[in-house]
This record gives sequence, C-alpha cells and structure tokens, in this order.
Amino acid sequence: MDDFTSEARALAVVLDEDPDAAAILSHQLDVLGMQSRYHRCAAAMLDEVASSRPQLVVMGLGVADPDGIALLRLLAEREYRGWVLLLGGVEPKISRIAERVGHTLGLQMLGSLDKSMRLAELRERLSDVRLGSQPPGVPTHTPFFSATELESALARHELTVHYQPQFELASGRLSGVEALVRWAHPEIGLIGPANFLPLLSAGQSRRLTAYVLERTLADAQRWRYQGLSLSVSVNVTAADLMSPDLLALTRHRGPGEPPLLVFEVTETAAMDDELLGSEIAARLHLNGLEISVDDFGVGFSSLSRLQMLPISELKVDRSFVRHLHADPQDAAIVEAVALLGRRLGLRVVAEGLEAADSVAALERFGCTHVQGFGLSRPVPAEAIPMLARAQATVRERIAASGAPVGMTP
Repeated sequence: MDDFTSEARALAVVLDEDPDAAAILSHQLDVLGMQSRYHRCAAAMLDEVASSRPQLVVMGLGVADPDGIALLRLLAEREYRGWVLLLGGVEPKISRIAERVGHTLGLQMLGSLDKSMRLAELRERLSDVRLGSQPPGVPTHTPFFSATELESALARHELTVHYQPQFELASGRLSGVEALVRWAHPEIGLIGPANFLPLLSAGQSRRLTAYVLERTLADAQRWRYQGLSLSVSVNVTAADLMSPDLLALTRHRGPGEPPLLVFEVTETAAMDDELLGSEIAARLHLNGLEISVDDFGVGFSSLSRLQMLPISELKVDRSFVRHLHADPQDAAIVEAVALLGRRLGLRVVAEGLEAADSVAALERFGCTHVQGFGLSRPVPAEAIPMLARAQATVRERIAASGAPVGMTP
C-alpha cells in the first residue's frame, strides 16, 4: 500500500533548476503515493500553488529571480498552509538559515534534503506529515485563534501538559522530563504550542506558566508515590523569571524536596537582562530551583555573563544535533558546548535527537543527557511510569547505537 493512500493522491509541487534531480524526486514521490508537478520557474510554481493549493512544496534554494529565501516570503504572503521541503545544492548554513526564516514566517518546514536523494530519507521526512487528498485550508481570519478563544481555553483547562523524556547517557535511565504545553481543542484536537503561544497576552502567559507549574508539580508528586523521582523542566520567559510570583508558586515545596525543578529560559533571554544574572536567579538558586539555558548555541552569548549566572544546565540546540553526522561544523559546535559545560560543572543536554546512532558521538563529546524523538516522543503524565519501567529497552537501544553505556565521560 502506498504511504499516502487516499481517494485522490496528495499533490506535491517541485521547483528546481535541475530537471534530472526533479525527475528522480518525482519518481520517489510517485512511489510514496503522491502525484507531482515540476516547475523550473518560480512564477509558474507560485501560480500552481495559488490554483491547486498543493499539500507539499519541494523547492531548491539555488533558484534565481527571486532567490529561494525571497520565495519563502512570497509563499507566506500568499498564506500557503501546506508543507515545505527544501532541496540542497547550497551550503548547509544557507539551508538552515532558510529553514529558520520559513519557521519565523509561519510556514510548515520539513527541513532540507540533499540533492543525492534517497527514497528512505524522503519517506522519513514525510513520515509524520498527514497528506490527505484535500488541499490545505486557508484560514478565514488572522490570527487563526482569537484572544477570546484562548481565554476560554484557559478558563476551561483545555491546555494540557505532555512530557518529553530525558535520559542520562552514563546509565541510559530515564532521569527527567520537560513539560510541554498542548491545547486539547474540542473540535480540532491536540494543537502544538507554536500555533497559540505567540498569541498569548502577557497576563495570559503568566497564568499559563502558573497552570503548567501546578500541573507539573502535581504529576511529579504522583510519580513519587509510585517510586519514581525525576527532575522536571518547565519553560519560562525572562519576564516569568523576574516575577516575584514565580517563587510563590513553588513555596509549598520544602527546601531540597523533590522534584528537582528546572526553569528553562532561552539563551537570548538569559543574556539580555542583567537582573536575571543577579537577584532573581540567585534567589531561585537559594530556594532549591535550577536554571537551564535552552537552545544554547543559537544566540550570541557573553561567556563572562554565562560564567556569572547561577545556571546548572546547558541545552545544545537541536539544529546542531540534527546534522551531527552530516556537518563537521555542527559536530564541532556540539563538542565545544559540551566541553564548556563540563569545565563549568554543568549538565549538558543534547536536545532534538532523531537517531539513536548519534548517541555514541554525543557521549564522546561530553554531553551528559539527551532527549528527542529518537528515544521517545512527548507522552502524557500517565505514560511516564511505564516508560521508566522499560529501562532495559532504553539501555539496549543506546548500547546498540555504540555508546559505552555506564561510562561517565
């Protein structure tokens, strides 16, 4: 059976100046059950997108007039709601910049694929994408969700928490979780945070942080009753960290009482505000809470400020981990961040692990923990104890990848 079986095959539009590469890709899409239409001209591709509303756009960045990144902006301006897969042929750095631009513009990016395309790689890129026979819908109003809907979702407790498991490389055991908010929409279903968090007002964001903390601490308490003690990470903004209410939300925890609560703040936010490196961060530390710098390596940090901050953890950004084997520069960045963290006495978490065969390199570089779909997807709270009981399976998967399980780097 085709990978994308439906009443009518899903449509992909391909744009590239190399007809041979396009022919190979079209054949592979056909094998996967998709029909495709090829264009060498950006204007013709945009016309096709407007008239046919394809489920997938596959485009090379080396096109001219307009260039590939300008073309992404044109797709966003035309409110394209399908998926976008980039084709290689340019420097990896350019591909990653284009992908980040696409994400910022609100496009559904699937990353980039090398021109020497393999069917297995294409199938993997499309494995989590729902491509049906119907063209992607265009929202009738902007933003897609109104402030009133978000307010109602908060009041009805439709926002829920799933947990991304985190594993210790030295032992392979489940050592912690990261709390990730989801919107259980009564009509649409489960909605990811990127689709609604940017629309929250400052007041709504503070209420959501309080709600996530309350849910997370309650779940951690239930896990403790089942004999499971895990660290729990919660994403917060710089404004959250500077709010006196944040400490009040955790006052019911006794000094040193589990769970170990880690507040994750992005590298840019952590470096932008002097106050974060002084009174508030110090008070959090004194109250038994820890701070993690998320997405490390994406921003431009002052190493002197990093040394001054009372942080306990660095999280290597997923964009470097994802291309670990393909790009020597990415591998060098991961190794450098891990060495920096180790010298500063910090935990170093590699996030966004997609393949278990990267674990050996991550441990060799000096990363201490890892998380990502390659070991486990985010799961509801009730699934965490079952995942913890399956420790042998996790250890075997890490060992099979070549990592020396049980050895501390």
